[in-house]
Amino acid sequence: MADQKRDTKLLDELEKGPWPSFVKEIKNASKTSPVCDDLLGQLELSYEEKKGHWKHGGIVGVMGYGGGVIGRYSDVPEQFPQVAHFHTMRVNQPSGWFYTSGSLRTLCDIWERHGSGLTNMHGSTGDIVFLGTKTDELEPCFKELGEAGFDLGGSGSCMRTPSACAGMARCEWACYDTLKMCNDVTHQYQDELHRPPFPYKFKFKFSGCPNDCVASIARSDMSVIGTWKDEIQQDDAEVAAYAAAGMDIQNDVCANCPSKCMKWDGKKLSIDNHECVRCMHCINVMPKALRPGKERGATILIGAKAPIVQGALLASVLVPFVPADELMDTLKELVSRVWEFWDEYGKNRERIGELIQRVGMSNFLDAIGLDPIPQMVTAPRDNPYIFFKGEE
Repeated sequence: MADQKRDTKLLDELEKGPWPSFVKEIKNASKTSPVCDDLLGQLELSYEEKKGHWKHGGIVGVMGYGGGVIGRYSDVPEQFPQVAHFHTMRVNQPSGWFYTSGSLRTLCDIWERHGSGLTNMHGSTGDIVFLGTKTDELEPCFKELGEAGFDLGGSGSCMRTPSACAGMARCEWACYDTLKMCNDVTHQYQDELHRPPFPYKFKFKFSGCPNDCVASIARSDMSVIGTWKDEIQQDDAEVAAYAAAGMDIQNDVCANCPSKCMKWDGKKLSIDNHECVRCMHCINVMPKALRPGKERGATILIGAKAPIVQGALLASVLVPFVPADELMDTLKELVSRVWEFWDEYGKNRERIGELIQRVGMSNFLDAIGLDPIPQMVTAPRDNPYIFFKGEE
């Protein structure tokens, strides 16, 4: 393969510029993989004809699982026989994406034996993505993955592979154990993960603090974002040290507070914690001086998604605060009610956020047995779902 030079003048353009190029990586892989060589050929043809040459030729998978494999076939297999089948396998990643070099080597070795060798680390949900294999290699690959301690992730109308930030393992701001929550939810809902039972996909994401490093508020149907209930912990000596070092606390900290709950008189920083919206800006700017409060837990939100059937949605608050030690029990109880309502009233390919938009948040809350509260807003201090009458 190394001596062959396929004409890819259009793909070559994608190697130019300062950014990483998938074309460069496929070319490197094509030196040892005939699959990747044919892949380059089909991609070049697609650019020439301005037409995709992948087709959906039916459902493929492994025995006992309804998800985890995305079927993909070439519609020009006679030209590119090595990619006549080019199925994707999703592999459930470890919580927080922690790997040893040995486990990564094991994964790559398995994939080179059974597939193209191309990987995507990671997909938008979080999975390790194995790109391109033949139907008769699915079961052998799955068997080896299982023996190595890995499982397939979710695809189709199922609970997708949960993902979490590094949490308490690496981050001092984490307000609950995201890795444990992600692991526990993955094990709790194995059936929903592997055997699609829903109108459409359902994603969990776990962020340890309001910095939301896995973007759960924008990308998951149910997001769990760490927060605190009491006052921000404040070290006045460290605040003074930041000021002495040249930080403009008024402009860099107070003026950027979205709820204007902070004041700086030149010597003392005052915080009206009742007005704080937990945006984390002040803590991020002055990490030695300010820390999340001691009474920690998480906010549970619902309904985010990317723009596919309808437009993009950010999540809405469902439960404003759950203590850290009650999170798993609360989540299980809540999820059972949400899924029951969605199973009953959701349309085909309708995400839970779209269902809530269609029936109204007040009807949804009534159906799952939650009372409306002032925190249930689309943005802080704005657009309440619930309007109180004068006599209330």
